[in-house]
Amino acid sequence: MTTETTSEEAFLLLDEARPTFAEPWEAQVFSLVVELNRRGLFTWSDWASRLAFEISNAKDRGDPDRGDTYYGHWLATLEQILLERSLMSEPEMADRVDQWRRAYLNTPHGKPIELAAGLS
Repeated sequence: MTTETTSEEAFLLLDEARPTFAEPWEAQVFSLVVELNRRGLFTWSDWASRLAFEISNAKDRGDPDRGDTYYGHWLATLEQILLERSLMSEPEMADRVDQWRRAYLNTPHGKPIELAAGLS
């Protein structure tokens, strides 16, 4: 009897010593990328090459690659795809970033940040 793990199961296994995502936004950007791939916005090979390019550029800009910037690279890659595919304009993206900033500033410490808090 073997107890081999399939690649899908291995992907889902968690390292109990550290969480899979350090912050909720990391899980959100991850799930958004997975969903946009599922909808055919990009292939995984396209995503991987774009993410590798973003990480390489970040290193060239002096990113120390301590491991805490990885999902920031995911976000930057996703933003670039959204702009390239005209799914979001630069002004729309800037407005959304500002709305998140206001939501962060309007949210009491320890409470979940909700985008609606940035509307006021």
